[in-house]
Amino acid sequence: DAVGEPNAAVRDPMLKDRNEGDAARKMKAMLLEKPGEPLREAEVEDPVPAEGQVAIRVAVCAVCRTDLHVVDGELTDPKLPLIPGHMVVGTVEETAPGAGRFAAGGRVGVPWLGWTDGTCRYCRSGRENLCVNAKFTGYQLDGGYAERMVADERFCFPLPESYPDLQAAPLLCAGLIGYRALRLAGEGERLGLYGFGDSAHIISQVAVHQGRRVYAFTRPGDEETQAFARQLGAQWAGGTGGPETPELDAAIIFAPVGELVPEALRAVVPGVSNALAASRRT
Repeated sequence: DAVGEPNAAVRDPMLKDRNEGDAARKMKAMLLEKPGEPLREAEVEDPVPAEGQVAIRVAVCAVCRTDLHVVDGELTDPKLPLIPGHMVVGTVEETAPGAGRFAAGGRVGVPWLGWTDGTCRYCRSGRENLCVNAKFTGYQLDGGYAERMVADERFCFPLPESYPDLQAAPLLCAGLIGYRALRLAGEGERLGLYGFGDSAHIISQVAVHQGRRVYAFTRPGDEETQAFARQLGAQWAGGTGGPETPELDAAIIFAPVGELVPEALRAVVPGVSNALAASRRT
């Protein structure tokens, strides 16, 4: 069945009061009121979960480069006013009708993808991340820079207690991107990572744990990042474009630099996989 689009209360949950006769509860949040301006701390009404949603008390919300693009106006379709933030760890406080995956008290993570229509060809083929009508947490839906938030339970993750809040939050964006790219790159022993930011530094530790040899490529001359990569277990770390590029069995390109594609293709042996995991603003 088609999944209903979030109503106005979901797009701007500050507009919706709680049960009639109840005094509206308040929470603190950081608001983006105009792109290019600093966030403003404000006291706003608690969001109320609509059908299929859960209300979450936020414990941690990590900061992503995409949040900066939203605040700076480089992503041009935010709802305003907006509560940014999309790497959220918290505890379910309330569930709405139609939400049955989580019970009150459950620990959950909330990622960037916040809603899809469930009917387009991408959703129907298990590729809902490509949904043409998708809405995103901290962009078209209020996010986690607040004491509480609401989220579509379909896109929340149960989190094991073994992951502390601070360590779990980055996994909800950088970790997801990196692990998906690692799977797509195959099982090559000598793995090249082009760009060593959030995703790469997480996934390099996974690859080392799997017994792979990691080769980290950074901007030429970035000795600090190269030392960090070696600290995390990389067998080799150096700048892109060098004359002595190591031979690789697989490569993942995280940096949004087109010139790295032919460089990575030259480095890998024939018959293996490259994964392009760079993000670009759309």
